[in-house]
Amino acid sequence: MPAALTDPRTVSRVFRAVAVAEAVSWVLLLAGMFVKWVLRTSELGVQLAGPVHGAVFVGYVLVSLLAWRVLRWTPRTALLALVASVPPLCTVVFERWARRTGRLPLDTPAAVAG
Repeated sequence: MPAALTDPRTVSRVFRAVAVAEAVSWVLLLAGMFVKWVLRTSELGVQLAGPVHGAVFVGYVLVSLLAWRVLRWTPRTALLALVASVPPLCTVVFERWARRTGRLPLDTPAAVAG
């Protein structure tokens, strides 16, 4: 396994980015569904956002499983991360909770020479 995939700080950073991307893709998909089903004007939003959301969703699941291993999450934490991918915007809620409770390591600032 590449060294970057075993570094907790790197995995944490990637997890945060994918969690936010998953939430944004959910919002775009929901907007596309609103246009398609409520306004009944176009299916383009769903046609574009659907595959993007699907790819980001799969990425989130894979990164969650990697984080479970590298960050040594408990099975309960890993399950919460996976369940958070289902309701809209819950990946961001999970990410903030995981960061607050120490499950996602914070980046340490570089030492300032002075």
